[in-house]
Amino acid sequence: MDISKEKMIDMYTIMNRIRMFEIRVSELFAAGKIAGFVHLYAGEEAVATGVCANLRVSDYITSTHRGHGHLIAKGGDVKFMMAELFGKKTGYCKGKGGSMHIADVDLGILGANGIVGAGPPLATGAALACQYLEKDNVAVCFFGDGASNQGTTHEAMNLATCWKLPVVFIAENNLYGISSCTTNSMCVPNIADRAGAYDMPGITVDGNDVMAVCEAASEAIKRAKQGQGPSLIECKTYRHRGHFEGDACVYRRKEELEAWKEKDPIPRFEKKLLDLGVLTPEKVQEIKISIKKEVEEAELFAEQSPYPDADELTLDLYTS
Repeated sequence: MDISKEKMIDMYTIMNRIRMFEIRVSELFAAGKIAGFVHLYAGEEAVATGVCANLRVSDYITSTHRGHGHLIAKGGDVKFMMAELFGKKTGYCKGKGGSMHIADVDLGILGANGIVGAGPPLATGAALACQYLEKDNVAVCFFGDGASNQGTTHEAMNLATCWKLPVVFIAENNLYGISSCTTNSMCVPNIADRAGAYDMPGITVDGNDVMAVCEAASEAIKRAKQGQGPSLIECKTYRHRGHFEGDACVYRRKEELEAWKEKDPIPRFEKKLLDLGVLTPEKVQEIKISIKKEVEEAELFAEQSPYPDADELTLDLYTS
């Protein structure tokens, strides 16, 4: 796959933006500045970045409870995201959605979702709308290994194949559904193996290799837009943090975490770009300093923003 230097630098920047945002969120949560649960995407940045590098603003994504990375990769503004986490009026959902329910329809972000397996039917519905309205768009559904066992996911895949809908299913296999390892919840080695049951292409890729993810997603998106129907891409990756902030992670070994951190997608991609001459050490520092400032400004924006007024409690909760 031929990817321009500019696009590779952009992907590297987005991956770092996700990582720095998540690290700061973990610190703010620990300091008691963020209420509710947060599920961080650190370690999985290559998946969202590689997939969304192939999408336009008019294309759609559905996300999960671990959705910050998807939102940033699709173009979400970290200022409005941070404000939402702080429960402020200037947040994407006016402070009412929190970490697990951020949406921005104008960017094609149909919403993160706290319900495991809720995204596939939504993405399939968006794909049906694209097909019905004869739009040259695609819907991408991010879901985890836990959701791969949900009936909603299989129903969505079945319908999407029957109607040849322009949807791509991205299974983010980080090996654990909360604390249950996939070896205890699946009888097949790969989630992608299940694609054959729905007569759709299924492929398993290294989810810590942003170029491999980008290439696989490019082919699946092209196929969907040509009217050939859905695909299932399984990206094998690993979350650096617990299922949620506060998770003691007693269910996984320290050696396992250290082994996966050796395959961290960001330094891995950085080394590749340095070796190719796409980046210089000076440019790397410039990018990281710029993102650090961006995240700091997002935090300040969130802290200085007002909370929603009490009389707005029931606004924006229902549609007619």
